[in-house]
Amino acid sequence: MEAIINFWHDTGFYMIGNDWRVLVMMCISFVLLYLAIVKGFEPLLLIPIGFGMLLTNLPGAEMYHEVMFAGGHVQWGLMGGEVITQEFVNEIIAEGAATQNVIDQLQALVGSSVSAGLLDYLYLGVKLGIYPCLIFMGVGAMTDFGPLIANPKSLLLGAAAQVGIFMTYVGCRLSGFFNEVEAGSIGIIGGADGPTAIFVTSKLAPHLLGPIAVAAYSYMALVPVIQPPIMKLLTTKEERMIKMRPLRVVTKREKVVFPIMVSVFVALLVPSAAPLIACLMLGNLFKECGVADRLSKTAQNELMNIVTIFLGVTVGATATAGTFLETKTLIIMAMGVVAFGCGTAGGVLLAKLMNLFLKEKINPLIGSAGVSAVPMAARVSQMVGQKENPSNFLLMHAMGPNVAGVIGSAIAAGVLMALFG
Repeated sequence: MEAIINFWHDTGFYMIGNDWRVLVMMCISFVLLYLAIVKGFEPLLLIPIGFGMLLTNLPGAEMYHEVMFAGGHVQWGLMGGEVITQEFVNEIIAEGAATQNVIDQLQALVGSSVSAGLLDYLYLGVKLGIYPCLIFMGVGAMTDFGPLIANPKSLLLGAAAQVGIFMTYVGCRLSGFFNEVEAGSIGIIGGADGPTAIFVTSKLAPHLLGPIAVAAYSYMALVPVIQPPIMKLLTTKEERMIKMRPLRVVTKREKVVFPIMVSVFVALLVPSAAPLIACLMLGNLFKECGVADRLSKTAQNELMNIVTIFLGVTVGATATAGTFLETKTLIIMAMGVVAFGCGTAGGVLLAKLMNLFLKEKINPLIGSAGVSAVPMAARVSQMVGQKENPSNFLLMHAMGPNVAGVIGSAIAAGVLMALFG
């Protein structure tokens, strides 16, 4: 009988009674999986994120341990099996970077050691900034910068859309709920770029990685819902009907030189953004040079798919009950909408401003594509434009600001890390 009782005490069913919040987190993971599988919302990312969230909240599974990354950096000693001492806990408290939830866990473990789980090891790819950069390499290999090269003015629209990042930062700071590193991490949601949001948050505010990643990818999936009302509110019917001339043909030489020059310029301007930009442009160079098809296809397919799985599952694993079920999470979700809305409005309003000085007018709808949700935001510009004028084709014009937004969000991320990192 004693053996049976001990077995029962070791099961996850019994451990659920120690913290009912894990049931809430499991239900949230089921919702994410439902949205991804049934509704088709960003399934390639929400499925691994939702499943990672499920795994980390299964009592007794011990696949991910927040204490391994206490204080915002990898605790290599704990991963090596060192015993947790009170002196170590005091050092973490003195640093002031650990959440109360993590400190409580450490206090409970004083005098014992923790065995690293599978997701602890996989999470190193996020913590060390490896996965987001590899994702950017795949994005670069799938991106055509031709529309941006053909119409350099669209670079300004991509830059204007990043206003959502900094307006959200200001809003978070004024709210009083977040410090500067947390506000910067939340603001990057406005770039509509999941890997960039993960990269910045893992460096600045890793304890918020779960809710920020969920917010970023959830709202990216809702771009066709969030953007059109804002676009219509800020433009007139006549502006939405503006037709633009076809873009000029971009030469192969231009496409090959572009990623090299951008890498050099951005790395010198914002060195902290160099890892993201370098990987993005290397992937694009594979695509455009014409002599590295195998590398280009690998970056687009095998590498991208493998890293997406690891990135999604480990990011989902950070959404533990103790860190996710807080008031801050609800505020982050709300600020995510503000970030997307401000980014969309910034691009549209700059396009309207530019039309005051341009002889050849541009359709303000393409400004909304300055958020870097590629190519979804560009498709939304095309969809809204064609509803007003079925003969209007804005997709390629919108791709210019869209890919400029990818570059812009990476630069904005570098600025935030340089300021607060």
